[in-house]
Amino acid sequence: MIGEPLPVERIVAGLPAALAALDAGGWAEAAHGIMTTDTVAKGLSKQVEIAGKTITVTGIAKGSGMIRPDMATMLSYIATDAAVSRELLQELLDHALNHSFNRVTVDGDTSTNDACVLVATGAAGVTIDAPGAALEALGAAITDICRFLAQLLIRDGEGATKFVSVQVGGGRDSDECLRVAYTVAHSPLVKTALSASDPNWGRILAAVGRAGVEDLVLEDVEIYLDAVCIVRQGARAADYTEEQGKRVMSQAEFLIDIRLGRGSVSETVWTCDFSAEYVRINADYRS
Repeated sequence: MIGEPLPVERIVAGLPAALAALDAGGWAEAAHGIMTTDTVAKGLSKQVEIAGKTITVTGIAKGSGMIRPDMATMLSYIATDAAVSRELLQELLDHALNHSFNRVTVDGDTSTNDACVLVATGAAGVTIDAPGAALEALGAAITDICRFLAQLLIRDGEGATKFVSVQVGGGRDSDECLRVAYTVAHSPLVKTALSASDPNWGRILAAVGRAGVEDLVLEDVEIYLDAVCIVRQGARAADYTEEQGKRVMSQAEFLIDIRLGRGSVSETVWTCDFSAEYVRINADYRS
């Protein structure tokens, strides 16, 4: 609980047993150990060939509610057996985060702590000490793992029944695309419509309109659910039927594709719906 003192004595008393149980192969146990309201443990391991040797990257994460960038209730630990300097590791992690954990929202809320830790052990005997193909290959593996784990947070969102990608294209820069995407993805009205499979195009368009994009021309905006156009020229598409929209939104996974018609930049965030189960979890878990 936020603000409640931790049971320090119990934690300290358990440290000797925890240290004694350390195991290089204990990733699955660690993934289970950090779970809170998660329903499944989250992890992934990948291998890449660098300098004729196999490099491994393994990551675990936890998170289910109070998830969005900027102090989410999220923990993630990633390790590679390559030897990499702190500075290069930070560059790889920054890039990975900006394309993974900084692109997700379960409920638009945050907690008071989060962490994403990247460790390089050097156990494989391969050193990467400069930009180049080897660093790019390692960075791609780290980004893939972070993206996979970040999407698992959404798929396991508290009470979630839908995994939804919100893609905003035709923007002038990344900032305005992300502003629109997150306004839609954070909207309780949009998220409850997602839960009900209700193709309420007005809620989505209203969120686009209040995202704070300067000089947005409403008539240039188009919105699609997968391949179904629901908004054209800033209003309900003439050939759209609600049955088409409901068919898409009844799927467990789909895309909200928003086209601003003012540039060439595109960004994507991942979100889920608000269900009655989300309310139950967050209303009852202290009782």
